[in-house]
Amino acid sequence: MRTLQWVALCATMIMLVACGSNSNNAFNGNWSATLVNPDSTTAFTFTTSLSEGSQGNVTVTNLSFGTSSSCFALGTTASGTFAGTGTTNGAATGSIQLTIQSSTSNSNGANALTLQGALNNNTITGSWQLTGTGAGCTGSGSFTMTKM
Repeated sequence: MRTLQWVALCATMIMLVACGSNSNNAFNGNWSATLVNPDSTTAFTFTTSLSEGSQGNVTVTNLSFGTSSSCFALGTTASGTFAGTGTTNGAATGSIQLTIQSSTSNSNGANALTLQGALNNNTITGSWQLTGTGAGCTGSGSFTMTKM
């Protein structure tokens, strides 16, 4: 009888580990983004590191714009959320929202870049919108982020 209890306990532990494992490890890491305007010209490029924290919060670090923009300067912050929906062929899937906010001391106004997208097979695709008070700091389009 004791052996049967141990087998049942081990089977339960294996199921909990398998079900509770973080399939979003494919989400965590370094990403490269290209944001394009409706006319297919590049609006912004950036690289960043993303990691999922508790309750779907995303920590955004090492944000670096490849295209210079007075909309975002030193002190720019970013945050986001991720809602995992599962895995497809071993890769995490889900929806993501990122917000990149200019510093309050930005010389070209208060600006926010919002990205809404879907993660599928180590690629995030979706739409972006830039709103703000800075000169030239409005726009929208589509984006692609790829894991590096």
